[in-house]
Amino acid sequence: MTPERYQKIVDVLNRRQPDLTVITDQVHKGQNLSAIIRTCDAVGIHQVHAVYDKGRFRPHTGTAMGSQKWVKTRVHREIETPIEQLQQQGFQVLAAHLDDRAMDYREVDYTRPTALLLGAEKIGVSAEASARVDGCVVVPMMGMAESFNVSVACAIILAEAQRQRFAAGLYGRGRLPQEEYRQLLFEWCQPVIARFCRDRGIPYPALDDTGHLLEPQAFSQLTRRTGSLQNC
Repeated sequence: MTPERYQKIVDVLNRRQPDLTVITDQVHKGQNLSAIIRTCDAVGIHQVHAVYDKGRFRPHTGTAMGSQKWVKTRVHREIETPIEQLQQQGFQVLAAHLDDRAMDYREVDYTRPTALLLGAEKIGVSAEASARVDGCVVVPMMGMAESFNVSVACAIILAEAQRQRFAAGLYGRGRLPQEEYRQLLFEWCQPVIARFCRDRGIPYPALDDTGHLLEPQAFSQLTRRTGSLQNC
């Protein structure tokens, strides 16, 4: 852990936006999922919701360029679950979907707690999702195509959300809850030790202000009693 690496981790965590997220509604293509995750990381989203009723959630690692390590993905089997959970937390859930409610994506206030819902590649937003969202947004099209690729639409809309939030100063201060911040800081700085602790139900040890263990000798004694780090 170099000082530069540690400072990069701290800076990224301080720009994370806990009240901005994405819901994917049966988006199955690995490259699209991974491009969405990569965009989420770029604009400071630290958790996305993937609705996937069968099979495994499999982002395409080449497209994600490692961003799947920094963005948590919660997988749900039914679209109602993340929509209702987020609405109960005060989020506006907006679908990228053309219907009679749709408004230009630039007319939305993204400084509010917001979840952007994206539909599947071929069929778009499901009827179940459309009936539950708070509104719809569209990216105006000037050509023959009716819509952008789902990952491209995601990037365009989230770029506007980032612009608004930056202007409002929401990237200028740490916004994650302290407990979550400390957990992510440890997991990003010490991923092997974090996995060791999780596997054994051991609380994370304290870090110093450089991202290293505050008491490495004490932790070494613990590993001798509970198992080797090499097995992680």
